[in-house]
Amino acid sequence: MAHILIIDDDFEICETMESLITRLSHECSAAHSLDEGSRMARETEFDVVFLDVRLPDGNGLDILPDLMALPNPPEVIILTGKGDPDGAELAIKGGVWDYLLKPSSVREISLTLGRALKYRGEKAGQAVGDALDLSEVVGSSPSIKASFALLSQAARSDSNVLITGRTGTGKELFASTIHDNSKRKNNNFVVVDCAGLTETLIESTLYGHRKGAFTGAQTDRIGLVKLADGGTLFLDEVGEMPLSIQKAFLRVLQERTFRPVGDTREQMSNFRLIAATNRDLDDMVEKGEFRSDLLYRIKTMRIHLAPLTQRPEDVRALVKFRVKRVCKQYGMELKAFGADFNATLESYDWPGNVRELFNILERAVIAAGDEKTLYAMHLPRTLRIQVAKAQIVKMTGSEVVSDVSGSSQDEPVRKIGQDIFEDIFDQELPTLREFKGMAEKVYLAELIRQCNGDLGKILKASKLSRSHFYSLLKKYGLAL
Repeated sequence: MAHILIIDDDFEICETMESLITRLSHECSAAHSLDEGSRMARETEFDVVFLDVRLPDGNGLDILPDLMALPNPPEVIILTGKGDPDGAELAIKGGVWDYLLKPSSVREISLTLGRALKYRGEKAGQAVGDALDLSEVVGSSPSIKASFALLSQAARSDSNVLITGRTGTGKELFASTIHDNSKRKNNNFVVVDCAGLTETLIESTLYGHRKGAFTGAQTDRIGLVKLADGGTLFLDEVGEMPLSIQKAFLRVLQERTFRPVGDTREQMSNFRLIAATNRDLDDMVEKGEFRSDLLYRIKTMRIHLAPLTQRPEDVRALVKFRVKRVCKQYGMELKAFGADFNATLESYDWPGNVRELFNILERAVIAAGDEKTLYAMHLPRTLRIQVAKAQIVKMTGSEVVSDVSGSSQDEPVRKIGQDIFEDIFDQELPTLREFKGMAEKVYLAELIRQCNGDLGKILKASKLSRSHFYSLLKKYGLAL
């Protein structure tokens, strides 16, 4: 017997579905708003959730990440209107089991529910038998959990896999983790850097060559495709593979046969293919820069890795993991973290993603040396400056004011002052240092305005020295 939750504001639909689900010998509960449905999903473990898209207090798709983040997430079936194709697309991208068009027949509801419960049962059986080694991949955000689920599926199969994501998101790490958890783990994991291959040597690198095949070929050479025999061939940045070689590689991928340069005999290689790219291959196909038939071949399974800026809740776990690893590498005692250290890292947008984070953390550990605690001061100045600027923009609602002599540019700064002193108890408090800096900037801007930019009046009113005053102008980007 399964436990089903219906989240829909249409009482008639809820009653009809409750009656049907009860007749199928399952328990059923109903909620008529997002807030009520979210609360019930947190308090009770449901096997399946029927989720309406349009609800009085918001869009049902908005709570998908919360449902997927539950310890044992339910299978979600979206209820969407006939005129809402975008809702169906977003639902599937969000990881739902299926979607139903409203109104649906009893047969459609029964079949969809039955398939979802069968899938859930099979998945639970697989999970019991899984013993994946995920020690190298870190994170607990909904997006990375979804990627882990696909990783698990890929590890149990022998299908071609395409891993997409921005530079530094960990595509090669995911590929090697799939290999290490597959039945091929005792054989080679061979990396091919497609971006580093030259057209003149690409065939020799991939397929090998015979002695004398070309100038400089003084001995026989085994290619990377053959080295991957029985193991995994990882094509990194496959979008950089020249068009001239894509057709030939497509045949290798289909037949698992190839011919070394200068040889007349074909060889075989039983490799499993995993490819990765930071480019939009579908767009490249449209532009004629990548073969569509090759794309269809390499993306039997597709895993997308979200950028770090979209999963900030993973930053602390990644920091703890990396610092522990670096301290062990350099023979240091494990370091603690000051409150400002993680806060600063979480405020940065990480254009280089996890790779950039790991490099920054290694620099911070080295900078700290024998000190037992990592503070924000151990981070690179460029990073701290960017975080500080972003915080100022967030607090002020505008870029740094470059000229406050005109009334039109006075308003943002004066509004800051009003917000700081009038609404301070209605918002999250900044640190004392940040508050002092904000107040100081507001004071200077108002000082310049009231003195009409007259330096003599400014110095007399503020009791500041000329040099101190100019240093403050430079610090806050202000001007007379």
